Amino acid sequence: MNICIVAGARPNFIKVAPLIHVIERLESSRPELQLSFRLVYTGREDDPTLEGTLFEDLQIAKPSVFLGVDCENLNELTGQVMTAFEHYLQTHPTDVVIVVDDLASTMAVSIVTKKQGIRLAHIAAGTRSFDIKMPKEINRLVIDGLSDVLFTAGISNNSNANRGGTELSKVYMVGNILMDTLRFNRSRWKEPTLSQPTSSFNLQPATSSLPTSYLVFTLNRKALIADEENLKKMVEAVIANANGVPVIAPLRGKAANVIEELMRQQGFPPSSFIVHPPLSYLEFGWLTAHAMGIITDSGNVAEEATFNGVPCITLNSYTEHIETVKEGTNVLVGEDADLLGKHVADMVHGKWKEGAIPDRWDGRTAERILQILME
Repeated sequence: MNICIVAGARPNFIKVAPLIHVIERLESSRPELQLSFRLVYTGREDDPTLEGTLFEDLQIAKPSVFLGVDCENLNELTGQVMTAFEHYLQTHPTDVVIVVDDLASTMAVSIVTKKQGIRLAHIAAGTRSFDIKMPKEINRLVIDGLSDVLFTAGISNNSNANRGGTELSKVYMVGNILMDTLRFNRSRWKEPTLSQPTSSFNLQPATSSLPTSYLVFTLNRKALIADEENLKKMVEAVIANANGVPVIAPLRGKAANVIEELMRQQGFPPSSFIVHPPLSYLEFGWLTAHAMGIITDSGNVAEEATFNGVPCITLNSYTEHIETVKEGTNVLVGEDADLLGKHVADMVHGKWKEGAIPDRWDGRTAERILQILME
């Protein structure tokens, strides 16, 4: 079986790494299965979002193929990926294409795959916001609608897929593949060295580069970054309610620029909200696993927080994985600065709910996926 695994952005590599590990083990231990795979990235080889240590951290090889598509306009990106991936399929024998998540590039790959009559499998299927104005919601509907096999992370995702008219026989609840990666790497986390002068932390113990208590803040959603007035209120709410606990914010690009400018305008002390360049995968894993709490707009970070038992506030009104709220350590505050401030105060004072690890977050999702594909 010739497998093509497609990644459209950095987070996709983190989710497909466990699948690559399983395939490589079977390639060497059971050659009679005649398994082979190629990892394809829709972006450029010199993509600045892919830090130099990413593939080493994940213990996978770099992609076999880079489609080289790089543009801001989603419609242009969709067309370019379709053209490039069609050429790939015409020149590389492929039995199944595996896509992950809900990017425009993922949708483009899915359309081309089915037009070529090739089997399509979708990891992290069945995620919904039920807001058709969101481009990603349209992507999700298209990808799930085209997929021959839908691999979901939980019961709620199964229900969403079935609600959309997908046949039950196509849907498999295999668990959250992100947890495979976390379980594989948690003994390999690396404590980061921060650029902020250590004297500003009043460190204990002095041998550490980090404060004994800190919060982590991440920001990526374009809508949040664009609304600078409300973002200012949210940052103010975090600092005002953090009770002196420093906030470490590994940010890139516009998010970093906007937050740094807000800090200058408001005259906040640098040690209260520390903007830091993006960390490597293993460093960020260490930072979040050891945090007092996390404030994020990332669903992946919220899932990791539930796995690690770390309190988490999500700056969104919905989550693709509701089990992080129902069973885990996550709460949703939308973009409400007052509600955010209340939960930050609870977080730093230890007033947080107990979390549990949801069903099938056992680190065997990739094994289940490959077993189903081979059957």
